[in-house]
Amino acid sequence: MTDAPRLQAGEAFPEFLLPDGNGTQHSLSQYRGQYVVLYVYPKDDTPGCTREACDFRDHAPLRSLGAVILGVSRDDAGSHTAFAEKYSLPFALLSDPDAAFLKEIGAYGSKTLYGKVTEGVKRQTFLIGPDGRLVKSWLAVKVEGHADAVAQAIEAHRNQQETQA
Repeated sequence: MTDAPRLQAGEAFPEFLLPDGNGTQHSLSQYRGQYVVLYVYPKDDTPGCTREACDFRDHAPLRSLGAVILGVSRDDAGSHTAFAEKYSLPFALLSDPDAAFLKEIGAYGSKTLYGKVTEGVKRQTFLIGPDGRLVKSWLAVKVEGHADAVAQAIEAHRNQQETQA
């Protein structure tokens, strides 16, 4: 399998239409005018994915910036609902069971885990600007400190936009 080409900062982020745990469809275009933190994670209710979701849930500076946070994995609606309820996640978890969108954005494909090459979901985060363009991507996310890095990237981008205006 060939991995999708990487999106570059400044490029339009691909539109998506994915359901959350309640069956509500979410699209990038419905969040136009807001920063969107689209984080891709391998599996609901696993240790690393739980830490990541809870960090996004608890990160006050990120919440104060008003960014929309969306998680995406291949898990189904039932799994997402249970995970979100168990950890009181205040943001939508989107389901891409066949990984079509994940493949399109390069977040599914070959990865190395404990020295073994496998195929699967890659833990990645995409910061999408109010104009629908990619601001920054993190392609090999380490959970520790990640929410801070995302908040700092939003602040830096806002400051850059203000100085250019």
